[in-house]
Amino acid sequence: MDNGVSSYYRFLDGDESGFVEIIRDYKDGLIFYLNGFVCDLYIAEELVEDTFVKIVIRKPRLSGKSSFKTWLYTIGRNVAVDYLKKRSKQKEFPIDEIREMTDEEAIFENKFLREERKITVHRAMCRLKPEYRQVLWLTYFEDFSNKETATVMKKKVHNIETLVSRARQALKEELEKEDFVYEEL
Repeated sequence: MDNGVSSYYRFLDGDESGFVEIIRDYKDGLIFYLNGFVCDLYIAEELVEDTFVKIVIRKPRLSGKSSFKTWLYTIGRNVAVDYLKKRSKQKEFPIDEIREMTDEEAIFENKFLREERKITVHRAMCRLKPEYRQVLWLTYFEDFSNKETATVMKKKVHNIETLVSRARQALKEELEKEDFVYEEL
């Protein structure tokens, strides 16, 4: 049983430290995954909080069909999709008015990614279509299998394989625009 599952079951049995472990182990990765949807770390942090609140209040059961991390990221993805649906109904602002990344966000990003190379790749990914960002993030940064990625994205495994290939090509083209040197993408 992976650590997330045991921590979650301990939480369901009334041990609050189990939930603290879940937050500690999965918060940062989930923030960056959801940031791929909203491209704003503050909103991504709020969506992660909403994800954890949903788990605390509803206490959904694990089906056992996927890993704990896949289950958690699927809940987070659904929270982000709901947020984007609500936001799409609100007034849009011109791209010029979107604020730049704050120092605090940059520090957090640097801490998580740690290397300049990863930061360059991350920024190039932000210029990709959201679906490409999502599949690359899950596959390469979170080490999800194609099957787990398909579960989170609600697609078939074959579609994920095709999507990964197209996303890698699009990322390669973005990186070449910046004269990025890479071994193999």
